[in-house]
Amino acid sequence: QVQLVESGGGLVQAGGSLRLSCAASARTFSTYAMGWFRQAEKEREFVAAITWSGGSTMYADSVKGRFTISRDNAKNTMYLQMNSLKSEDTAVYYCAAGASLNTVLVVGRVAYWGQGTQVTVSS
Repeated sequence: QVQLVESGGGLVQAGGSLRLSCAASARTFSTYAMGWFRQAEKEREFVAAITWSGGSTMYADSVKGRFTISRDNAKNTMYLQMNSLKSEDTAVYYCAAGASLNTVLVVGRVAYWGQGTQVTVSS
């Protein structure tokens, strides 16, 4: 069982930056692939993912070049650095964990979810 807790959300002006964090309870955190999803008015959508080692990452086209996913296995924590924020980035952001990278690319395959953190970008 893995418990995930997001933090770092808030209100920011367009063009600004935020860094989200996801703290995991499991001592086996380093064996999990991790990801970020977000949900606004529509369905939850994939944002970014990272392998257990941090060696490979994937991003949604809408955030490429602006967002960076990373992790610190010694701290059991994953991050999402969000730069050049736009109003369309406004959403609740969720942390996700799974056995492999493929399991944190699609909502239906995620094993564990955090409770979410609100990000609001004002224009």
